[in-house]
Amino acid sequence: MSDHNNVTIQVADGTEMRAYSAFPTSTGPVPGIILLQEAFGVNHHIRSVADRLAAAGYAVIAPEIFHRTAAPGLEIAYSDFATVAMPHYGAINNEDLTSDLQASFDWLKSQALVIPEKIGSIGFCLGGRVSFLANAVLPLAAAVSYYGGGTHTLTDRAKDLHAPHLFFWGGLDEHIGKEHIAAVTDAVEAAGKPFINTVISYADHGFHCDERPSYHPQAAAEAWALTLAFLKEKLGA
Repeated sequence: MSDHNNVTIQVADGTEMRAYSAFPTSTGPVPGIILLQEAFGVNHHIRSVADRLAAAGYAVIAPEIFHRTAAPGLEIAYSDFATVAMPHYGAINNEDLTSDLQASFDWLKSQALVIPEKIGSIGFCLGGRVSFLANAVLPLAAAVSYYGGGTHTLTDRAKDLHAPHLFFWGGLDEHIGKEHIAAVTDAVEAAGKPFINTVISYADHGFHCDERPSYHPQAAAEAWALTLAFLKEKLGA
């Protein structure tokens, strides 16, 4: 069981950011997780992931990273990337995202239940790339990226990673080339940072999301089991 609700977080640039929060029913101290959305908003799927993480013992915040260009609560259909999501997707930048990540991190740290030195991040699709950025700009204890398209544009930040990073990729994913995956893992390895790299040969982009056509139940179950084991090892829920 968990408690969940929407909260409003103040960002350093003066903007307000809505976020979905989910807490375990535990009364003792718990680790925290920043959950980072796909390009389709903090939608039903992302909220369900937050609830699953809360049920596993984590305090979760899922910030709406399109908040500068979108109305609070925006949810975009998975079929509407080009028409609806793209203007918001194209407007985000690393500077703004860093402010949003810092605000989310500070919000978690301000919660009496959360252990401040045991905060991690997890993201899917766009959020997978943002989770990599989070690990570079925040003193995280763990970070996870599922099929983070565009992460290869952040390889110069590999040297800044604070925590072990777990990567998942779909071998059938035509959005993310093998050369992009190699660019990311080569950069992290060259920086001497700890990581786990998992390519599931029979999975496509978005394989974790049970609301997308590319959902792969077996790959999703396998990746999630490893995710929970990794988070438990690094964050200790």
